[in-house]
Amino acid sequence: MKANKVTFGVFAASAALLLGACGGSNDSTADSTASSEIATEVSEGTTVTFWHAMNGAQEEELVSLTQEFMDANPNITIELQNQSQYSDLQAKINSTLPSPKDLPTITQAYPGWLYSAATDGMLVDLQDYIDNTDIGWGDQEAIREPLMEGAQIDGTQYGIPFNKSTEMLFYNADMLAEYGVEVPTTFEELAEASKTIYEQSNGEVVGAGFDSLNNYYAIGMENAGVDFNADLDFAGDESKEVINYYADGVKEGYFRIAGSDSYLSGPFANEQVAMFIGSIAGEGYVKKDTEGVFEYGVATRPAEMNLQQGTDIYMFDSASSEERTAAFEYMKFLTSPESQLDWAVNTGYMPVVESVLTSTEYLDNPETKVPAELGQATAHLFSIPVAQSSDAAYNETRAIMENILSNTDQDTDQLIEDSVSQFQDAWNQ
Repeated sequence: MKANKVTFGVFAASAALLLGACGGSNDSTADSTASSEIATEVSEGTTVTFWHAMNGAQEEELVSLTQEFMDANPNITIELQNQSQYSDLQAKINSTLPSPKDLPTITQAYPGWLYSAATDGMLVDLQDYIDNTDIGWGDQEAIREPLMEGAQIDGTQYGIPFNKSTEMLFYNADMLAEYGVEVPTTFEELAEASKTIYEQSNGEVVGAGFDSLNNYYAIGMENAGVDFNADLDFAGDESKEVINYYADGVKEGYFRIAGSDSYLSGPFANEQVAMFIGSIAGEGYVKKDTEGVFEYGVATRPAEMNLQQGTDIYMFDSASSEERTAAFEYMKFLTSPESQLDWAVNTGYMPVVESVLTSTEYLDNPETKVPAELGQATAHLFSIPVAQSSDAAYNETRAIMENILSNTDQDTDQLIEDSVSQFQDAWNQ
């Protein structure tokens, strides 16, 4: 794979890949008017700081791609600064926003994290760069539209999708064969299959569970025709039906939640649960932990609508004009078909461009089972609407669901009613 060089104003200079634990290095003093102009030249020594939360194989691939970009563009240095994990990255962004000069050039983020930053004019509208005749997207393949829409805030294209994922069904193929159960294609079939496995194993194997409780709720409501927003009636009929579906299974034993395990891939590998629904980015752990134990399979999440997950890359307004252009070129490179093929194969994230999603190189990759099902799994994607306090409400839903599903010895409908104020308070922060 060849990285495209920035073809304007290139001045040869050496560049090194810098890895830091924290802290931004963007000390630009350019006034806002100058910074808002799109540079058509990138001078020697232009540095782009990038806050991210990739670790393990994902960080290794990010480092590799970044080095490839810099080798082709020696006037640009990309300084990768690992913020450990998403929660730490979000906290670092929030604590640094009051001091714009300390912000990075670009950062990974969910759009909900940056709603206030967008309304305060602290983010760069990337549509101007995408459409620019000199440095814009040009002939490079466009990113899938649902993913681009998910990186918008109030209709403005502040983000470029990067490490994207969605949920799929992971199942123990050997166990399903043992109990004569077909791979579920609907939620009704998932419940029936889970009951069969639980009963025929004399309660030793739980049928299924969901890794993310707030994902479960939001996706369930979307499939019921209800958007996740401040107007959602948490005690409404649709909401109670979604919650009771899971609660009934937990109460009867054929469903479970991750609980202290955090993820169900562990109990799945230990054959304590036959199926679970989780992020495709976790396939690497499933593959490693089940190798030589049993054959696992991957299938489309058994519902029409599916949630796009993972972060986008956003650019801060405090960056200078040349830093912005250099960062935009880097984002274009990371989302090019060549880079996305490498990224998807080596990290488990979904490719953000259609040509890779349907390519033989991706579909025939023997190291992963996700590609064969991913096209169908992402046919109807949606994203959590970005609004004031939507991120807080989305996260609070996890706590509410965990409380309800951990207390199925109580009246579930009453627990739902009791949670209404907690849900509304999260929206009103």
